[in-house]
Amino acid sequence: MEQAIRQQCQDGVLTLTLDRAAKRNALNSAMYQTLAEALATAAHDDAVRVVLLQGSEECFTAGNDLGDFIGKQSLSEDDPVLRFLHTLAGFPKPVVAAAAGAAVGIGTTLLLHCDLVCLADNTRLCLPFIDLGLVPEFASSLLLPRAVGHLRASELLLLGEPFDAQQALAMGLANRVVPAQALLQEAATLAAKLATKPPRALQQSKALLKQELRQAVHFTIDTEARAFAMALQGDEAQTRIAAKLGRR
Repeated sequence: MEQAIRQQCQDGVLTLTLDRAAKRNALNSAMYQTLAEALATAAHDDAVRVVLLQGSEECFTAGNDLGDFIGKQSLSEDDPVLRFLHTLAGFPKPVVAAAAGAAVGIGTTLLLHCDLVCLADNTRLCLPFIDLGLVPEFASSLLLPRAVGHLRASELLLLGEPFDAQQALAMGLANRVVPAQALLQEAATLAAKLATKPPRALQQSKALLKQELRQAVHFTIDTEARAFAMALQGDEAQTRIAAKLGRR
């Protein structure tokens, strides 16, 4: 059985590593299930103070596994995808993300829910939902305009063109950009620093930072998911996704 998520907990840091290199770490239902369960357990585990989410120095994730997604009829409440989205959005402890190479679709939108984001100088981010006949997900229609402004968010989502790490940094979507070979160590250092902080104060501070949009984020995740599921079954998405899978 494919073990596409590696987990390691050391010195208060739970590291979740996407490890499906043959598919450029594309996320499928099994991976979402593993991630959701790992986060749900970590939320109540005193041994975990911080979560570090990463891929490799060459690739974070190419987004959703389209072959896995195209057969979905709906995104119900207990679907592994929605479970992961809500679990990460409501996760009470700090989350550090380290993204190198491809950070496509969910590989970009999940960064909006992390507390510290490190990018490599080779990172290429992209939000190609419309080109696939789909709509934004993971509350990106809410969070992205607040992060970068309406006009820039419209450009990123409506045009769906790739942008690099320095552009992401300038827009406020990352804390720092480092050479690819230094990325994982840089992110691990940040996570280790957070893990030394008083955990209760750390979690309360995160909760205060997130409180204004907490309910709106979860509401938007569900609203987008319904629109996404409808779009997924539409002619535009079916045609575009089938063509993309055919090219592969």
